[in-house]
Amino acid sequence: MQTFTDVIGAINAIVWHDYALFTLLGVGVLFTLWSAFGQYRALTHGVAIVRGVYDEKADPGAINHFQALSTALSATVGLGNIAGAAIAISLGGPGALFWMWVVGLVGMALKMTEVTQAMLYRDTSDPANPHGGPMWVVRRGLAQIHPRLAPVGAVIGAIFCVTLLVSTATGGNMFQAWNVADISYTYLGVPHWISGIVLTLAVGLVIVGGIRRIGEVAARLVPFMCAIYIFAAIFVIVANASEVPAMFALIFEEAFSPSEGVGAFIGGTAGYGFLKGLQRAFFSSESGQGSAPIAHSAAKTKEPVREGVVAGLEPFIDTLVVCTMTGLVILLSGVWSRGPALVYDTPPVVAPVTVSSGEPVRTASGDVEWQIGSVRVRVVDEVEAEAQMREGAPVFVVVEAGTNPVTGMTRHRVYGHLHGSDSLGWTVDFDTIFVPPGIEPRIAVEGVYFDFKGATLTAKAFDRVLPGLGGFVVPLAVWLFAFSTIISWSYYGEQGTIYLFGQRAVMPYRVVYCLLIIATVQLVRTEDQLDLFSTFGTGVMLWANIPIMLIFGPVAMRAYHDYFRRLKRGEMAPAHAAPRLGEVISGRDVR
Repeated sequence: MQTFTDVIGAINAIVWHDYALFTLLGVGVLFTLWSAFGQYRALTHGVAIVRGVYDEKADPGAINHFQALSTALSATVGLGNIAGAAIAISLGGPGALFWMWVVGLVGMALKMTEVTQAMLYRDTSDPANPHGGPMWVVRRGLAQIHPRLAPVGAVIGAIFCVTLLVSTATGGNMFQAWNVADISYTYLGVPHWISGIVLTLAVGLVIVGGIRRIGEVAARLVPFMCAIYIFAAIFVIVANASEVPAMFALIFEEAFSPSEGVGAFIGGTAGYGFLKGLQRAFFSSESGQGSAPIAHSAAKTKEPVREGVVAGLEPFIDTLVVCTMTGLVILLSGVWSRGPALVYDTPPVVAPVTVSSGEPVRTASGDVEWQIGSVRVRVVDEVEAEAQMREGAPVFVVVEAGTNPVTGMTRHRVYGHLHGSDSLGWTVDFDTIFVPPGIEPRIAVEGVYFDFKGATLTAKAFDRVLPGLGGFVVPLAVWLFAFSTIISWSYYGEQGTIYLFGQRAVMPYRVVYCLLIIATVQLVRTEDQLDLFSTFGTGVMLWANIPIMLIFGPVAMRAYHDYFRRLKRGEMAPAHAAPRLGEVISGRDVR
């Protein structure tokens, strides 16, 4: 397992290199300027489209604009908002939230462009079951440029579908399932395998009905789950209203300067915060990733740009609203830089691991393996320890051990597990740490922290403001968000499977997809592993999709400006009055 994660980490170092992130931002800025700040169009004209005034029963497609947006949002407004934002801040510091905002803004232009492209080249040979996405854009687009390029387009489309399936498995499935199991165990004491089975059965019942059933479920679920979560976040923000200005100042300050380690936060360079903010924002909003165009391609419309404008609303809702709410809750509560929940009377012994000859154990690169001895602990923070004091609970200690190659600072987390009982007392056993020769690790902060991963960290933030709030709101939101994301991503992966293997492979794919939920809750152990896999899946898709966006960007932008010229001339007046909201949500207005 360690070798596998090392390989993934090495690939991530390339996929998420600084130059790759600069490129992504540059492409977003390019389409922002090319569309004459199309973000404004999404927030105005896009809202009218979603309301249903342009919906027509005779248009090709399977679902209306609202359902298409809801399906795409159910994939993006998920644990990337609850757990992803928490991971970004816990690893990258407050400044990471600023870079998430940047991605949210440029992501609106990216999403609008990639969905417009998908609508221009989608396959509507079966009007009630259209197929679309970057694989169809490059396949059909290159064939239109020259027939001899058709095989090239087919191969590039297949490559994109491979990256799509990787991201479906990691970010669309594993990241969601693991957080559900983790928070259910943390707050409710439900074993991981039980959460896996329940989630698997629920997902299976929905995805067997295809895009129509997914669209219907998403249209009802997304508004409900967003409302619950946002109202709870607003409560926390209002309760700490006096601290909000200072927190915004901290976000801007930390975005451009190193974040020093404090409490549970081990610190990081400005570049590391930039990296984590962009990674998690791209993962959360899926801007430029090429996934959302697959859902939007099912929309009923004869105007490709119209659905592209609707798609521009996604990053705004996802990143600039929901992720910001999560970030403020975490920062205002102080959970990101919390103090130790457990203390020890006798400090643990830190010593090198030796072989029989007394020589220290070294890696091939010469790093020395050090062991932190077992230590008896007691609780000093009852709020943090609530529901955590159980056999095997994950914990960590913060040590100084030379430059951390990940964060660029000198602090490291060394993980361990809790053993014992209230009657017999509690002991922590720690993993080993590998340190460059000549450096002797030492305990940086006296005490032991519970390892709150992703969504659990967000829940603890709510609990710090109102005890019990996080235990109610976040587990409920996690289950709803994760469920909605998993069913939407199942459709994305299904479309990639159809492109590669044909319709006959759909049922085997659905079975494997559901079984992966159960497997994940047993295989992934730490927040770092979770972050590693999910960022890998997002990264490979971005690398496959951005070149396609650039090649066909001129086509999308010509269609975009032509559409709004016609709108300005009065040729695009609403087809009818807005239907009843219930009809839009259920999709009856286009049936």
